[in-house]
Amino acid sequence: MPDHKRTDDPDNAALGTGGAAPDAGAQAARRRRRAQFLWELHEAKELRNRVQPRRARAERMRQALRMRTFRW
Repeated sequence: MPDHKRTDDPDNAALGTGGAAPDAGAQAARRRRRAQFLWELHEAKELRNRVQPRRARAERMRQALRMRTFRW
């Protein structure tokens, strides 16, 4: 599994280009933080599914039921 660098480092947060919009660096930092959060969330869900397979199966069944009863 690749080692992801933390993005909450203030030196790392303001990496923008000089010719871009003033908040481009902030937007890039936000996207990096969001990507890191989503990656960690996915990893945590996979771990939970491995540790608690019965609960994970029940959650999958509930999600499938919600999707079957959803109306467009």
